[in-house]
Amino acid sequence: MVKAVVGANWGDEGKGKITDMLAEKADIIIRFQGGANAGHTIVNNYGKFALHTLPSGVFYSHTTSIIGNGVALNIPKLFEEIQSIVKENVPMPKILVSDRCQIVMPYHILFDAYEEERLAGKSFGSTKSGIAPFYSDKYAKIGFQVSELFDEEVLKEKVQRVCDLKNVLLEHLYHKPAIDPAELLETLHGYRDMVEPYVCDVSSFLDKAIKEGKTILLEGQLGTLKDPDHGIYPMVTSSSTLAGYGAVGAGIPPYEIKQVVTVCKAYSSAVGAGEFVSEILDEKVAGELRERGGDGGEYGATTHRPRRMGWFDCVASRYGCRLQGTTDVAFTVLDVLGYLDEIPVCVGYELDGEVIDDFPVTSKLAKCKPVLKNLPGWKCDIRGIKKYEELPENCRGYIEFIEKSIGYPITMISNGPGREDIIYRESPLKK
Repeated sequence: MVKAVVGANWGDEGKGKITDMLAEKADIIIRFQGGANAGHTIVNNYGKFALHTLPSGVFYSHTTSIIGNGVALNIPKLFEEIQSIVKENVPMPKILVSDRCQIVMPYHILFDAYEEERLAGKSFGSTKSGIAPFYSDKYAKIGFQVSELFDEEVLKEKVQRVCDLKNVLLEHLYHKPAIDPAELLETLHGYRDMVEPYVCDVSSFLDKAIKEGKTILLEGQLGTLKDPDHGIYPMVTSSSTLAGYGAVGAGIPPYEIKQVVTVCKAYSSAVGAGEFVSEILDEKVAGELRERGGDGGEYGATTHRPRRMGWFDCVASRYGCRLQGTTDVAFTVLDVLGYLDEIPVCVGYELDGEVIDDFPVTSKLAKCKPVLKNLPGWKCDIRGIKKYEELPENCRGYIEFIEKSIGYPITMISNGPGREDIIYRESPLKK
């Protein structure tokens, strides 16, 4: 059975914890898109980790972790990450890398930084991980596949051809030093030596696993609102964040995805620029939620930038769940809200004097104001509670109000950072 774990909103929803939790009963976990530009924070028996490329199932010795063909693979970053977890006494994970996966090149990272510098105040808030230049080259058909590292003739010719092209831009657009083809070729030889033991025909491996009835998790990065087609374009990422892309980015048939677990935070947060209707504009209120949030505060796992904070957004979350094809909602960081007397929830958007409840295109989104409804808080610590019925009445009221508003079943509730801090719930919406 194939399950996808994806985000409903701007990313940072807590997908890493949910994947780590579900991985206990899974055989294979696959990253299917994105690169090292965002991270998943996981707290388990080994400690606290921020993963950027590795799938969140690497902490179990019975699992196979796969870097799918849809990933932007930064080879040195991947191996730094492997070493960082092994150093903390995590057993060496079993890792496979798709031979069709494409490589983040050193110049992608340079071009990312140069372009942000050139755009100055009109920049896209990139993490400068090379992601946009990487996907741009992939679709311009001048990217490097992992498989090409093992064909020296093809590699040498392509390095020269790509350097000729990139050096024109470096000289005339960015006024920066040129790339030396011989140096780049040597770097790629180093990449080849690092990745060689892990390279595999992943699609064939997964086909066999599906036929054998293995449990497979597809792990997405970021969330619906960062999708290049359906998100807050242009302040989006460069690969599809939707469960539907999981089939493409892993190399499996779409009909094999039987369950889509969409992760929603009990409040909202976002890193970087872009429209964010339910954002808390009072910095004192936002700052308190930020410091209490997550596990050690709401700061980007990769960038360490303070996240922008907002109240739960029913409009954005309903839309996010719909686009993901949600079968189950995992509702995270609920315990964080225990300090509030009242909890505002964004139940609609006011656009040109009219209240709407459908998520609009970005140009209209920029004109929207949140319509807020205050729900009573529960004013206590809910960590350690294992049964839904034992949650305070107002806490259950909050969950049930959100569930009714978004129209998708909340079947998992995270009430703490640890693997065991989870409450399973029978939802009336679950058919």
